[in-house]
Amino acid sequence: MIRILLAEDQAMLRGALTALLGMESDIEVVGAAADGEAAWRELARLKPDILVTDIEMPGLTGLELAQRIQRHELPVKVVIVTTFARAGFLRRALDAGVCGYLLKDAPADQLAEALRKVQRGGRAIDPQLALEAWGEADPLNDRERQALRLAGEGLSAGEIAQRLNLSHGTVRNYLSEAIGKLGVGNRIEAYRLARQKGWL
Repeated sequence: MIRILLAEDQAMLRGALTALLGMESDIEVVGAAADGEAAWRELARLKPDILVTDIEMPGLTGLELAQRIQRHELPVKVVIVTTFARAGFLRRALDAGVCGYLLKDAPADQLAEALRKVQRGGRAIDPQLALEAWGEADPLNDRERQALRLAGEGLSAGEIAQRLNLSHGTVRNYLSEAIGKLGVGNRIEAYRLARQKGWL
């Protein structure tokens, strides 16, 4: 049996995926979490073979979850199932050791096949995205990305500094660097462009 933990913040989709995978004779959904932090706790408790996660979730994104799994060298494979058909997200996912990256509009039977392939040690990547992923490289570092994401949520530099435990000046430097690297006029334009490219 392939033991699966699902991390998906939309309850209806979480239920649908659980039911769908439950119909496969060789796949068992051992748990489901509504956000990244809950998924992290469940990983330690349930020790699944594969984590199937969305990217955008409250608290901890699917990419941050994959990075944390990689840092802690946990013996769990990660498959991302998302609506985000962005090459930047795929590149970051691959850097974080993700074994699968599928789009939510793919046929349902593809997910079960992808999970089997990943369990056997292979990779399951949406082919069109795989081609695009080797285009433009992400110029942002992790701190610039964090600061830009919070700026996009409407936080001031001072509020971002508090949230990230950094000085006000350091946050201004990160935002300024991000704006310069992206060649735009201000932090909101930088946020929009980075999101569009899949770098946030």
